[in-house]
Amino acid sequence: MPNLDGYFVDWNGNLRSVSDPGEDFSCDVDNVSRYVAVTTPRGVLVHEATLFRTLEDIVKAGITAHLVPGSVSWGSPE
Repeated sequence: MPNLDGYFVDWNGNLRSVSDPGEDFSCDVDNVSRYVAVTTPRGVLVHEATLFRTLEDIVKAGITAHLVPGSVSWGSPE
């Protein structure tokens, strides 16, 4: 089973947990390359992102994003 620890930035600039990406999406994580592939239930790739293993890693990278739960929609904020 893949390790689902870590975070990524979605297309709206929100920070999400790879274990709770929201919608019906799931994450395939490559820990070595720090790659996150977000896919639909049918396996369609909808987003690619960099894996940040900890919240401290995000701060070190200079990223200011709000951590949102999976219940927050990926849709446009408008």
